[in-house]
Amino acid sequence: MMHKIFSCGASLQCAVTLLVAANWPVPTQAKEEPLWEFGLGLGAIAFEDYRGSDTVHAYPLPVPYVVYNGKFLKADRDGVRGTLFNQDSLEINLSFNLTTPVRNDAERSGMPDLKSTVELGPSVDIHLFRSDDAKFKLDLRMPLRAAATVESSPRLIGWTFTPRVNLDIADPFGVPGWELGLLAGPLFADRRYNQYFYSVDSQYATPTRPEYQAGGGYAGMQSIAALSKRFPKFWVGAYMRYDTLAGAAFVDSPLVQVKSYWSGGFGFAWMLRRSSRMVEVPD
Repeated sequence: MMHKIFSCGASLQCAVTLLVAANWPVPTQAKEEPLWEFGLGLGAIAFEDYRGSDTVHAYPLPVPYVVYNGKFLKADRDGVRGTLFNQDSLEINLSFNLTTPVRNDAERSGMPDLKSTVELGPSVDIHLFRSDDAKFKLDLRMPLRAAATVESSPRLIGWTFTPRVNLDIADPFGVPGWELGLLAGPLFADRRYNQYFYSVDSQYATPTRPEYQAGGGYAGMQSIAALSKRFPKFWVGAYMRYDTLAGAAFVDSPLVQVKSYWSGGFGFAWMLRRSSRMVEVPD
């Protein structure tokens, strides 16, 4: 997977459809990398106000590039995580996700603004396949996260479960140095979470926006293709995401205006500092 763009911007949830029947561990090669690296650059992302909104914004944003290869805390191509348990075929990590605040959205006119949210929880990651040359890596990732608003008095708004099949390909199409990440899977959320985004209470109902109470359950599918390359002095990356809400528990909400859509982004970062200490990391 590409090195993720860490920011308080949109929720960059990755995905793509791919099924491979393999379920055995293979010895992983190891290499030495700096304990940490840091870079900074620029990027741009285009995304909807929330899943199902037809209001799309494009934003420039700073792109911090952070790699940390600690024994517990890691920040790498798979994101920021804390490793709680690690075996050849199974890891249990801490995972997180962010969403941006929503203000002045046309569908939500007259309704309270949506606060930015943060989601945090464990992820059970099963290594389904590793090629002998470490160029193909297939994982099943199953994060279960609690979501809370980001404000002076945060409040819990529910839970999400997003199992994903993830395929990482090094040197795709025979082009050295590039990394292709493909990831896809369904989304599930409880009633409280869906109500936060999709319910319309009676006091906010209008002739074109009837009262609606969202239920919990299936929340659609997401898929992403992400491509990146680390050069000696800089990093470049881009992603495209496809999102569909067909069959979602809240698809009949008047706040859902678009049931499928594309979004994407790109970025680059210049390498600024790196640790002189080298550590062994899996290839």
